[in-house]
Amino acid sequence: MQDIAKWLSKYQSDGVNLGIKELIHYQGKTALLNLSPRKTVQAKLAGAYLAKTKGRGMEFDEARHYQAGDDIRAIDWRVTARTGKTHTKLYREEKERPIFVLTDLSSSMQFGTQFLFKSVQAAHLSALIAWSARKRGDRIGGLVFNQHQHIECKPFTRQKAVLSLLNSMLKVQQGSQTTGQEQITLANACARLRRIAHPGSLIFILSDFSQLDELAKQHIAQLSKHCEVIAHPISDPFEHQLPRVNMSQRVTLSDGHNRQQIVLGEKDTEVQYSNQHQAHFDKIENTLKQCKAQVIQIDAGQPLELQLDRFSGNKNR
Repeated sequence: MQDIAKWLSKYQSDGVNLGIKELIHYQGKTALLNLSPRKTVQAKLAGAYLAKTKGRGMEFDEARHYQAGDDIRAIDWRVTARTGKTHTKLYREEKERPIFVLTDLSSSMQFGTQFLFKSVQAAHLSALIAWSARKRGDRIGGLVFNQHQHIECKPFTRQKAVLSLLNSMLKVQQGSQTTGQEQITLANACARLRRIAHPGSLIFILSDFSQLDELAKQHIAQLSKHCEVIAHPISDPFEHQLPRVNMSQRVTLSDGHNRQQIVLGEKDTEVQYSNQHQAHFDKIENTLKQCKAQVIQIDAGQPLELQLDRFSGNKNR
């Protein structure tokens, strides 16, 4: 399709092999994301977000009657003089909110039929999140994995942190690291993320969630207790609906190990296929919502910018 070719040219991408230029492209697209906190910030470190707890911060919150034990340096002398009763200034503490991105580049993500591989779309969204976090001054870290290896990126605020995350995605997608013996799953990755993500963090999980088993569910639910979790299930249009054809034809499908034949152009087959897969994706969404995660579906068959524009209500960019 001509439009697809234009978008791929704009990204400097072939849709299959991940490159640094297509990830740097999102440095100028940070307005597509709103990273404002939805939950109370719980981190212990000082930062740029106003918490609901009151303490010795920089942002004035209110003045109240002086109580035994209050710091005399915080006395509000103007209110005290006006009312004749001693008042103390209270400030809203500023808390830090690190951002972590869990990016799944495992074998089930190496698939795409119309625009990008699901893995490439996941990398694009990870890059956008990282650049947006850097612009806001948030610390950005992450964990990138496939079935053979994983790379953990410690959270930092500098551009070096963003580039570290981008390079980690390139290494894992291209398989440039030594293959390990352990089979890494989504549950393994979430368990590792629990060890590095501090309470109050904002966590993005980018995956097709094909490995969303009971153990992975437990880890995501535990993360949601202390952090804000946003899950982005990434799917390809072929996983929702069979291609439309003019004549009935039998085709062979393979995942690299198993082979299966399916008939295109038959109405009953198309309906059965669509219903089965819709039930699968509904189950994933419901499970993630049970884990208290916000769920935003992402289509690998369309440019990310068009999808996020629709979510945010923007018509022009």
